[in-house]
Amino acid sequence: MRYELYYWPEIQGRGEFVRLALEDAGADYVDVARLPERGGRGVPALMRFLESRSVECPPFAPPFLKAGKLVIAQTANILLFLGPRLGLVPKNEAIRLWAHQLQLTIADWVVEVHDTHHPISGGLYSEDQKREAKRRAADFRAERLPKFLDYFGEVLKRNPKGTDYLVGRAASYVDLSLFQMIAGLRYAFPAALARLEPKHPRLAALHDRVSARPRIAAYLKSPRRLPFNQQDTFRHYPELDG
Repeated sequence: MRYELYYWPEIQGRGEFVRLALEDAGADYVDVARLPERGGRGVPALMRFLESRSVECPPFAPPFLKAGKLVIAQTANILLFLGPRLGLVPKNEAIRLWAHQLQLTIADWVVEVHDTHHPISGGLYSEDQKREAKRRAADFRAERLPKFLDYFGEVLKRNPKGTDYLVGRAASYVDLSLFQMIAGLRYAFPAALARLEPKHPRLAALHDRVSARPRIAAYLKSPRRLPFNQQDTFRHYPELDG
């Protein structure tokens, strides 16, 4: 099957969690909204789908995935669908639900990262909420970031199949997503991560383990992997890094 991924073309954002799974599995997919010279059909194709009155189960917003006649939205939901089809989650139902639970927790974490630079409204420019952003980022660095890192470090430690991955013995889509979280946080909060990462060697090792996977390593070196930037979920503002 050829999958069609719909997400904004110039940012990683939530769509990147899906891209990593598709890339790691070597899946046949098209990143629809990318420019035609990059293999896509451009933003108009994405907007036509969003504005179509004929889609029976319309997505609220990207990312969403078209798989045959299915249209699946929400990052964690897309990965719940793709995981077993791409061999990126164990077959056991209880473990699949556990992986989905972890992915939903990562989704919460992503929202908190976004809200460090947009604490009042996503409709306002970041420059219009700088004072509030400083307060929100200070709380994120001091309270929320350590809590998330502690939690995922403990999940790795407790995995009965070994501490290399979050669920089971092999890499799953949740490991790919945790890699993306660490990479994004290193970009957005380099000073904070420099202080906290030494306390979490298992998380750093997982990041390195995922980045060394052959297809992921090739993807990270390719033009398909967009760089982090100031229009993305992960943004680096020195004044928010503390």
